[in-house]
Amino acid sequence: MSQRLQDKVAIVFGAGSVGPGWGNGKATATLFARSGAHVVCVDIDGSAAQETVGIIRAEGGSATAAVCDVTRSDTVAAVVEAVIGQHGRIDILHNNVGYAQMGGPIELDEADWHKTIDLNVTGCFLTCKHVLPHMLARRSGAIVNVSSIAAVRYTGYAYAAYYAAKAAVNNLTMGIALQYAKEGIRANAIMPGLMNTPLIFQQISGQYRTADEMVAARDAACPTGKMGTAWDIAKAAVFLASDDAQYITGISLPVDGGLSCRAT
Repeated sequence: MSQRLQDKVAIVFGAGSVGPGWGNGKATATLFARSGAHVVCVDIDGSAAQETVGIIRAEGGSATAAVCDVTRSDTVAAVVEAVIGQHGRIDILHNNVGYAQMGGPIELDEADWHKTIDLNVTGCFLTCKHVLPHMLARRSGAIVNVSSIAAVRYTGYAYAAYYAAKAAVNNLTMGIALQYAKEGIRANAIMPGLMNTPLIFQQISGQYRTADEMVAARDAACPTGKMGTAWDIAKAAVFLASDDAQYITGISLPVDGGLSCRAT
């Protein structure tokens, strides 16, 4: 395994998985560690964070767990300060927390609108708010935010808040990238396409008669004939977090098997 992140300190928000298998955050945290980083695995579910840490340590990697609600500034600040107290720096900030609630403007409950915006956008804002001062002090750092292809196109699902939230993530990322470009800090986003992760069985499967029907339909919608996996997102995240991407900032990178190139 290439040691692209050797001796880096990475903090991954949303490092647990919502169900059995490999979610984007769990895979990314694991691949960060395989690439040489010490990974702070943060999740609102402490047992999910600990599961990821256990996998990393079993492979000989270095990781610790933390519990955090990314929509609360005080808990985000506490996690960041604990990492700084232990390691003295944060080299990589990875924001993976996401949430989708079905419904267009008419059907969607206002509380669900706010929850979707908070989990997808406010969380990114708060983690950046508390991590950036430490990156600025060292004039170094890489931020990777997980967005979605839903930020730039209709995906076939009626989830208005999710479209709005992920578009905001892209533009927040761009603004941070340009504001801090001369300070040695990079910020990029990843836009997953149709992915086969535990999350879709929790948040998407209700749109189909069966889970098997969902998988078949989503596979068929991909130009490659298959959905992507969490490892596809993790590999992109390692690249964008590494010095190999030192002249790349402000982009929103589709990892979608060509889906965003289709006219329909």
